[in-house]
This record gives sequence, C-alpha cells and structure tokens, in this order.
Amino acid sequence: MKLLLIEDNPTLSHWLAKTLEQDAFALDAVQDGDAADQLLRTNRYDVVLLDLNLPKLSGKNVLRRMRQRGDETPVMILTASGSIDEKVELLGLGADDYLVKPFEVRELVARIKVLIRRQAPTKAGDVTCGDLAFDIDTRQFTLKGTPLAVTPRERTVLETLILRLGKTVSKAALMDAIFTLADEPSEDAVEIYISRLRKKLDGSSAAIVTLRGLGYLLRKKDDEQ
Repeated sequence: MKLLLIEDNPTLSHWLAKTLEQDAFALDAVQDGDAADQLLRTNRYDVVLLDLNLPKLSGKNVLRRMRQRGDETPVMILTASGSIDEKVELLGLGADDYLVKPFEVRELVARIKVLIRRQAPTKAGDVTCGDLAFDIDTRQFTLKGTPLAVTPRERTVLETLILRLGKTVSKAALMDAIFTLADEPSEDAVEIYISRLRKKLDGSSAAIVTLRGLGYLLRKKDDEQ
C-alpha cells in the first residue's frame, strides 16, 4: 500500500515517514502543495495524508484540484485546527477523514486502514480469492489457512492485485505501487516479483494471469477461460 504524505514541517514529516515505513507502507513525502499537485497528476496512491498550511499551494486547494479532475483517492486531513466549520468545509470539498494534531500514530494507521478497506472489493476486513485470503487490518496473507511468507515488495504486489480483484492491473500501476520517489523503477523487478508470487501460489486455487499488453489479473483458477 502506497501513501503520499504532504507535510511542510520537516521534523514531523521525517518522523511520520519513518514510522509509516516501519508499518510496511510505501511512502512518498513532499513539503509543498505544488509538488503534491504535480505528483497526484501522474502517480496513484492508496491514501493521501494532507496538511493544510502548505507553501505554494494550500492543502485546501490541493484537495479541490484533486476532486475537480475526478481523482477519488481517499484524503485524510492532518491539521492543528479543530474548528468544526473548517472540518465541515473540508468534508464538503471531498476529504474523507480529518485528524487533529497532535495524534497517536496507532490511530493514524487504524484510520488509514479504514480508508483502504472502503476501496476493497468487499467491505469486510478480509478479501479472498479462492483459498488465498488477505486481512486488511493486519496486512497478512494466508493460503489454505496457513500464513503466506512474502517479502515486503511481494506483499505490495499481491496487495495491489487483491485489492483490485477481478480487474486488470498494468505493469506501470504495479511499478507505481512498489517504487517510491527514492527508488529506481524497474519493469524487470516487477516480473521477478510476479514470478516469485506465482511459485508461492502454486497448487492453490488463486492465480496471477498475464494479459499480454494489458497487465496482470488475480483470479480463481476456476474463473480462467
């Protein structure tokens, strides 16, 4: 799962980034609204964490531009203001959640997972594909009831596929999910992760199918044509 953190306080941004990365989130962090707006036009994120008092372009305008161009990525506002009027305005502009600083990281992570769960194919905490199951709250996979051992990036690939169950995911979208601004994106690496995951799913009723020229699809083997 990949997050965009938009926070102009370097100390807070660094602390949040390290903390969320320890929770196995891939994360990009920027400190001004204009840079955030440019990233959101070209990259896909599972959740945006948005401060309001940003240089160059306010958080409110970042949100407004997202919704005006049809970007429905969940947005959580992080702000020091507890104003009810402001909260009502931002929710009206399309914010999905609102967290007042200072806050507990555990609450932040729990709220992020709620926003991700809302996008899942099912509203329950578990998403299943045959005998493969994914628990959104713990971010753990099980296969036939047994924990499935995956590396962090393998998990990111499998999360991306299972959270878009039944939909084709392009290689570019997988690269976007795996790699942050600090990484060097690699199509070959995506193919390696897919190959490893197929081996780990061997013998199960879940399969990663390649749709040539389109991308990858996770589905039950019984659903294959």
